Amino acid sequence: MSMYEEGLKLLEEKFGNGKDNVISLATIAREPNADGKLQPVVREVDALYENGSFFITTHAKSNKMRQVAINPAVSIAVSQEWFTAIGIGENLGWVLDPKNSELREKLRSAFAVWYDKANNEKDENCCILAIHLTKGTLNINHWEKLYHMDFLNKCTMENGGVF
Repeated sequence: MSMYEEGLKLLEEKFGNGKDNVISLATIAREPNADGKLQPVVREVDALYENGSFFITTHAKSNKMRQVAINPAVSIAVSQEWFTAIGIGENLGWVLDPKNSELREKLRSAFAVWYDKANNEKDENCCILAIHLTKGTLNINHWEKLYHMDFLNKCTMENGGVF
Protein backbone atom coordinates (compact mmCIF):
# COMPACT_ATOMS: atom_id res chain seq x y z
CA MET A 1 0.00 0.00 0.00
CA SER A 2 1.39 3.40 -0.99
CA MET A 3 1.72 6.30 1.48
CA TYR A 4 -1.12 8.03 -0.35
CA GLU A 5 -3.41 4.99 -0.04
CA GLU A 6 -2.41 4.61 3.62
CA GLY A 7 -3.28 8.27 4.21
CA LEU A 8 -6.66 7.86 2.51
CA LYS A 9 -7.41 4.87 4.70
CA LEU A 10 -6.55 6.89 7.81
CA LEU A 11 -8.77 9.77 6.66
CA GLU A 12 -11.66 7.36 6.21
CA GLU A 13 -11.07 5.88 9.67
CA LYS A 14 -10.84 9.29 11.33
CA PHE A 15 -13.55 11.21 9.45
CA GLY A 16 -15.58 8.74 7.38
CA ASN A 17 -18.21 6.14 8.15
CA GLY A 18 -21.00 8.67 8.52
CA LYS A 19 -19.38 10.70 11.32
CA ASP A 20 -20.34 14.28 12.14
CA ASN A 21 -16.99 16.11 12.04
CA VAL A 22 -16.46 19.65 13.28
CA ILE A 23 -13.96 21.29 10.95
CA SER A 24 -12.63 24.81 10.57
CA LEU A 25 -13.48 26.17 7.14
CA ALA A 26 -11.67 29.21 5.75
CA THR A 27 -12.91 31.19 2.78
CA ILE A 28 -11.76 34.48 1.30
CA ALA A 29 -13.64 37.66 2.22
CA ARG A 30 -15.69 39.28 -0.54
CA GLU A 31 -14.46 42.78 0.22
CA PRO A 32 -10.95 44.04 1.01
CA ASN A 33 -9.87 45.18 4.46
CA ALA A 34 -8.71 48.74 5.26
CA ASP A 35 -5.37 48.02 3.54
CA GLY A 36 -7.15 46.96 0.35
CA LYS A 37 -6.29 43.29 0.76
CA LEU A 38 -8.62 40.32 0.87
CA GLN A 39 -8.38 38.33 4.07
CA PRO A 40 -9.38 34.84 5.14
CA VAL A 41 -12.58 34.25 7.08
CA VAL A 42 -12.79 31.12 9.23
CA ARG A 43 -15.63 29.38 11.02
CA GLU A 44 -16.38 25.94 12.41
CA VAL A 45 -18.90 23.80 10.56
CA ASP A 46 -20.22 20.27 10.84
CA ALA A 47 -19.13 18.15 7.90
CA LEU A 48 -19.49 14.64 6.57
CA TYR A 49 -16.38 13.14 4.93
CA GLU A 50 -16.52 10.80 1.97
CA ASN A 51 -14.02 9.97 -0.79
CA GLY A 52 -11.73 12.99 -0.46
CA SER A 53 -14.51 15.56 0.08
CA PHE A 54 -16.30 17.11 3.03
CA PHE A 55 -20.01 17.93 2.75
CA ILE A 56 -21.82 20.62 4.72
CA THR A 57 -25.47 21.67 4.84
CA THR A 58 -25.86 25.43 4.82
CA HIS A 59 -27.83 28.31 3.31
CA ALA A 60 -27.05 29.56 -0.18
CA LYS A 61 -27.17 33.19 1.00
CA SER A 62 -24.79 32.68 3.94
CA ASN A 63 -21.49 34.56 3.90
CA LYS A 64 -19.51 31.38 3.28
CA MET A 65 -21.57 30.49 0.22
CA ARG A 66 -21.41 34.03 -1.18
CA GLN A 67 -17.63 33.97 -0.63
CA VAL A 68 -17.28 30.55 -2.31
CA ALA A 69 -19.33 31.79 -5.27
CA ILE A 70 -16.73 34.53 -5.87
CA ASN A 71 -13.64 32.51 -4.97
CA PRO A 72 -14.07 28.74 -4.55
CA ALA A 73 -10.58 28.31 -3.03
CA VAL A 74 -10.99 27.15 0.58
CA SER A 75 -8.92 25.72 3.37
CA ILE A 76 -9.92 23.40 6.20
CA ALA A 77 -8.42 22.16 9.44
CA VAL A 78 -9.41 19.52 11.94
CA SER A 79 -7.47 20.51 15.03
CA GLN A 80 -7.94 17.43 17.19
CA GLU A 81 -6.81 15.19 14.34
CA TRP A 82 -4.04 17.44 12.99
CA PHE A 83 -5.33 17.50 9.45
CA THR A 84 -5.07 20.56 7.21
CA ALA A 85 -6.04 20.81 3.57
CA ILE A 86 -6.88 23.10 0.71
CA GLY A 87 -9.64 22.50 -1.75
CA ILE A 88 -12.38 23.79 -3.97
CA GLY A 89 -15.81 24.67 -2.65
CA GLU A 90 -18.84 23.80 -4.77
CA ASN A 91 -22.51 24.54 -4.20
CA LEU A 92 -24.28 21.26 -5.01
CA GLY A 93 -27.65 22.99 -4.85
CA TRP A 94 -30.86 22.45 -2.95
CA VAL A 95 -30.82 19.51 -0.56
CA LEU A 96 -34.13 18.26 -2.02
CA ASP A 97 -32.88 18.28 -5.61
CA PRO A 98 -33.24 14.63 -6.75
CA LYS A 99 -29.53 14.52 -7.70
CA ASN A 100 -28.72 15.11 -3.99
CA SER A 101 -31.06 12.46 -2.55
CA GLU A 102 -28.41 9.88 -1.63
CA LEU A 103 -26.04 12.47 -0.15
CA ARG A 104 -28.93 14.18 1.67
CA GLU A 105 -29.81 10.91 3.43
CA LYS A 106 -26.20 10.49 4.54
CA LEU A 107 -26.11 14.08 5.85
CA ARG A 108 -29.44 13.66 7.67
CA SER A 109 -28.11 10.51 9.30
CA ALA A 110 -24.74 11.99 10.29
CA PHE A 111 -26.34 15.18 11.64
CA ALA A 112 -29.51 13.52 13.01
CA VAL A 113 -29.31 15.14 16.45
CA TRP A 114 -29.60 18.67 15.09
CA TYR A 115 -30.35 18.49 11.35
CA ASP A 116 -34.04 19.44 11.42
CA LYS A 117 -33.44 22.22 13.95
CA ALA A 118 -30.80 23.88 11.75
CA ASN A 119 -32.10 23.23 8.24
CA ASN A 120 -35.34 24.24 6.54
CA GLU A 121 -35.37 21.87 3.60
CA LYS A 122 -38.47 23.54 2.13
CA ASP A 123 -36.33 26.64 1.52
CA GLU A 124 -34.64 26.15 -1.86
CA ASN A 125 -31.62 28.00 -0.46
CA CYS A 126 -30.98 25.10 1.95
CA CYS A 127 -28.05 23.65 0.09
CA ILE A 128 -25.06 21.35 0.25
CA LEU A 129 -21.54 22.74 0.14
CA ALA A 130 -18.96 20.25 -1.10
CA ILE A 131 -15.31 20.81 -0.23
CA HIS A 132 -13.31 18.81 -2.77
CA LEU A 133 -9.83 18.40 -1.28
CA THR A 134 -6.91 19.08 -3.57
CA LYS A 135 -3.93 18.85 -1.19
CA GLY A 136 -3.64 18.02 2.49
CA THR A 137 -1.37 16.96 5.30
CA LEU A 138 -2.31 14.46 7.99
CA ASN A 139 0.00 14.63 11.00
CA ILE A 140 0.08 11.43 13.08
CA ASN A 141 1.22 11.48 16.72
CA HIS A 142 2.79 14.96 16.74
CA TRP A 143 5.07 14.63 13.70
CA GLU A 144 5.77 10.91 14.10
CA LYS A 145 4.46 10.38 10.57
CA LEU A 146 3.24 12.89 7.98
CA TYR A 147 1.01 12.12 5.01
CA HIS A 148 1.34 14.86 2.39
CA MET A 149 -1.48 14.04 0.02
CA ASP A 150 -2.20 15.30 -3.49
CA PHE A 151 -5.85 14.37 -4.03
CA LEU A 152 -5.91 15.47 -7.67
CA ASN A 153 -2.96 13.37 -8.79
CA LYS A 154 -3.68 10.64 -6.22
CA CYS A 155 -0.15 10.57 -4.86
CA THR A 156 2.09 11.63 -2.01
CA MET A 157 3.74 15.04 -2.32
CA GLU A 158 7.45 14.50 -1.89
CA ASN A 159 8.32 18.12 -1.08
CA GLY A 160 6.01 18.59 1.86
CA GLY A 161 2.39 19.46 2.02
CA VAL A 162 -0.13 21.76 3.61
CA PHE A 163 0.64 22.83 7.17
